[in-house]
Amino acid sequence: MSLVKEKTQSSDNVGGAYSEAAYKVKSDAPLASSSSAEVAIAADDFGFTPEEQKAIIARVDRRLVLTVGAMYCVSLMDRTNLGAANIAGMGTDLKLIGDRYSIISLVFFITYVIFQPPSTVVVRKLGPRIHLALITLLWGSLMIGMGFVKEWQQLAALRVILGILEAGFFPSCVYLLSTWYTRYEVGKRNSVFYMVGCVAAAFAGILAYGIMQMAGLAGLNGWRWIFIMEGILTCLLGVAGYWLLVDFPDSKRNTWKFIGQRERDWICARVQADRGDVKAQPFNLVKYLHAGSDLKIWAYAMIFFNTTTTTYALAYFLPIILNENMGFTVGQAQCLVAPPYAFAGIVMYGTSWLGDKYHLRGPVIAVNMLLIIIGLPIMGFHPNANLRYFGVFLVTAGANSNVPAAMSYQANNIRGQWKRAFCSATFVSFGGIGGIAGSLVFRSQDKPDYKPGLYACIATSLLNLIIVTGLTFTFWRANKKADRGEIELEDAEVSTGTGYGFLFFFSSFFLFFFFTALTLILGRLPAWVPVYLLVAMTFECF
Repeated sequence: MSLVKEKTQSSDNVGGAYSEAAYKVKSDAPLASSSSAEVAIAADDFGFTPEEQKAIIARVDRRLVLTVGAMYCVSLMDRTNLGAANIAGMGTDLKLIGDRYSIISLVFFITYVIFQPPSTVVVRKLGPRIHLALITLLWGSLMIGMGFVKEWQQLAALRVILGILEAGFFPSCVYLLSTWYTRYEVGKRNSVFYMVGCVAAAFAGILAYGIMQMAGLAGLNGWRWIFIMEGILTCLLGVAGYWLLVDFPDSKRNTWKFIGQRERDWICARVQADRGDVKAQPFNLVKYLHAGSDLKIWAYAMIFFNTTTTTYALAYFLPIILNENMGFTVGQAQCLVAPPYAFAGIVMYGTSWLGDKYHLRGPVIAVNMLLIIIGLPIMGFHPNANLRYFGVFLVTAGANSNVPAAMSYQANNIRGQWKRAFCSATFVSFGGIGGIAGSLVFRSQDKPDYKPGLYACIATSLLNLIIVTGLTFTFWRANKKADRGEIELEDAEVSTGTGYGFLFFFSSFFLFFFFTALTLILGRLPAWVPVYLLVAMTFECF
């Protein structure tokens, strides 16, 4: 039985389900519509029984998902441990008055955003083992150095370098995961990958509280030991990652004691049958950048920007809010960070499982946004501190569950290896810009209520609802036209851009550099910057 590629785009229909496959049985009749029952994924089983196939995928899960998840665990811990260190005495020792804490949080994202676009090209050239293991080892060493800074400016400078090193990690992992699995397998894997990070966030506060008890050892305060011990842990995982990480499925580079060539060929065949883009074409810079002409790539990026604005705001300021807004002690605040993130992990995996089972992407994002919109007013405005803490559960669950949901949304709707690489890089870059916004929205002068920050997070969640609704309607309309034979949906080799994508790209990054320069020139963060950033990015999106 021969196969012929059907030009399709994996996309949301009116109910949020995906209906197209990448291949169909060859026939003299016209190509079937995207909803035809005749369309089916076809791949050679290479002689493997169904049980053996499940065992191979399980082996990939254990080796790939758990390894990158563990490394992301320390990545998230290392970039967000400022809140724990701050209430452990760093703010006093380094004289973090005024906007200094927000500046230290922000400068990480300047280089984090700038160095992300080329990262997915570098990981293709060097391979995940060398690229990811090396940068993890380097940023772990940098974390150890943070434990010995004397001035807040020194810490800010190290955070700038940390942004360079961590810039290559998350987009490379998102890209790597998308190459090993079919469209309706990747949702659960993304959730497990990010859920491990949530486990880190859940127990990072407890770990930090335990490390704080080392205060006085070797004449160092507790907050310094937080950086030192977590840096040592990161270095150890970086070394282990070199032996455990796997390469791309189509790569000829050896991966230590993983799977055989026949198993690798079977994995490549099933991914090829699912979406027809398993093999990367020779790199061409013009074609790579031309992916930016597709406006939907920037819509996905905007969804991730809106999502990470809230997730990073929680990561940086939740211990402080629990301490200053809800009245919990330092020890209680460190420990009470854990339960909301543990709950978020349950919601995250549950929604991802439903999304994969019923082929839902857009509706999952919408539900997550509703959790945030309901939870933020409770968290911010209810007079009872215990109920405000309940609101933290809703917000944390919705915001963090939306990260793997958004990752799966863009992965399901992009075809072509280099376009996928470009999309992963820009997607995560906008997540970094969301980190800048998240570090700005909760300002020290707004405590203890932090109302401007709450309003900004509500606004980003509402904007996500609008974008997802617009994309779902656009995909539904395109599918209907494709069913009638009026248009051909996206092919792996052809961009379907509108031509406005580059305009969006350059104008958005102009805004980013403008706000960064303004902050550095003034030496402080003007109160209108967070709101203007949100309004400007919203205007650019539409």
